[in-house]
Amino acid sequence: MLTATLLTHTAAGSAGILSGFGALAVAKGEPAHRALGTFFLLSMMLMGGMGAWLAIFVPQRATIVIGVFTFYLVTTAWAAVRRPENTTGLFERVAFVVVLGCFASLITLGLMAQASPTHRIDGFPPYLHYVFASFTAIAAISDLRVIRRGGIAGGPRIARHLWRMCAALLLASFSFFLGQQKVMPLWMRGSPIFYAPELIVLGAMIFWLIYVGVAKRYRSSSPRLSSVAAKGG
Repeated sequence: MLTATLLTHTAAGSAGILSGFGALAVAKGEPAHRALGTFFLLSMMLMGGMGAWLAIFVPQRATIVIGVFTFYLVTTAWAAVRRPENTTGLFERVAFVVVLGCFASLITLGLMAQASPTHRIDGFPPYLHYVFASFTAIAAISDLRVIRRGGIAGGPRIARHLWRMCAALLLASFSFFLGQQKVMPLWMRGSPIFYAPELIVLGAMIFWLIYVGVAKRYRSSSPRLSSVAAKGG
């Protein structure tokens, strides 16, 4: 049972990374981007869900939370471009509660690690929990703003989609390329080449967020951004 779950988790993660980089590479808003994005969404949902389930048996409590957070990131990114502009609903409120739970859990685990004689919990030091907690806090604040405003439109809507999808891909890339080196051939371990995928994702996220920001500031109506939004990201 656990072996099958692990294989599913690994296959879904590999498919998610490949489709995620594919979605970054193709023209935004076009059929290829939507198809790759949908495949990425489904793969990451499966990877995050299976990862959280497997972490229960290790146990690695922080990994359970990160799995839930990854699931949250891709589903809220998808909803950002699927929901009509300037609207919110039950989904956004449930997602907000979920990410608040992730934040509270990571802070609690960090404090437990600090209080531990080894200054670790499940093998992880306090600072890692706090780093991930800061990401969940950013997401929670973003959710709260969207809910209070009754939804978003235009550039902010696309930006919400972009950074959440890229953040999920970044987590998957870190997990695979840096977190799984123990299963790679000895001569490959520690190679700086494993930092390249993460830097590519981070660079792409920064580029697109700047592009969206510039379009919002200098163009009241961006045909390109409007096309991306209309076509579902």
